[in-house]
Amino acid sequence: MFQVHWKDWKKILALGILLAALLTGCNTDGQPAVINTPVPAEQTPQPPVEPSPTATITATPEPAALIVNGEGVPLREFEASLVQLQAADRDLSIERSDEERIRLVANDLIEQTLLAQAARRNGFSVDDKQLTDRIQQLIEEAGGRQAFEGWLSQMGYAEESVFRSALRRALEAAWQRAQLEDSLPPQVEQVKARQILVRLRSTADSLYRQLQAGADFATLAFQYDPLTGGDLGWFPRGFLTVPAVEEAAFGLQPGEYSGVIESNFGYHIVQVEQRDESRPLSGEARLTLQQKIIQEWIETQRAAAQIEMRYP
Repeated sequence: MFQVHWKDWKKILALGILLAALLTGCNTDGQPAVINTPVPAEQTPQPPVEPSPTATITATPEPAALIVNGEGVPLREFEASLVQLQAADRDLSIERSDEERIRLVANDLIEQTLLAQAARRNGFSVDDKQLTDRIQQLIEEAGGRQAFEGWLSQMGYAEESVFRSALRRALEAAWQRAQLEDSLPPQVEQVKARQILVRLRSTADSLYRQLQAGADFATLAFQYDPLTGGDLGWFPRGFLTVPAVEEAAFGLQPGEYSGVIESNFGYHIVQVEQRDESRPLSGEARLTLQQKIIQEWIETQRAAAQIEMRYP
């Protein structure tokens, strides 16, 4: 088996036409020429002729903007994503350099590809019929084929085939993302706490001495946060934006308070009011932990992945 470039086929076709003209040459009167060939009395049997291998034409592979674990992300998909990001930045009046847009698009497509690859490893894939059905649904939602094609053009997809490839990856990635989100149990260990947060270390040290002398934690907290009294509510591990405060809270029993904790926000003292070993998550806490699960998964997968950037 061998490959023939499209230019070579033009040469082969021309040679074929020339050969046909020689074999069916014409007389001066326009009739086909007759070639008289002596026929031998006895013909020696000839071995059968093996057919020549049929030349095949292989489509030129789509150029890849980046490659993730041997799987290419087509250049046209990458460029369509850049068009979409540029449009979003324009609508939101966000200023970004071309290098930053390229980096953001690359990170997004790398994450999508890692998720889609995991989905296929786990037995989920999107076949052509599912893609066609989904696109037909999008056509109907857009108001018809013409409106859908206008939307494709606006999104930077020069051809529907480019969109099909991007849609397949997005659907597979969404499935894997849902699996990761569902891995979070509905109930987890949580604590209910409040904090005192001040800007100066000297103030925090003074408050800590007052607590040690028997001052009421909530009373002091309301002095520095009149609206909520420093109430942090119920929260699980991995929810607070200050890990040191969270770590201190989970090390306390109800009624106990921490020492002074320094962070970028200032100086904290935290007190635990209640603990529950298995409490349902709030919507906000569930969303935060799900995002954290996905991000940690992506970081682990990306660290082990083979990634080659080919754009621009």
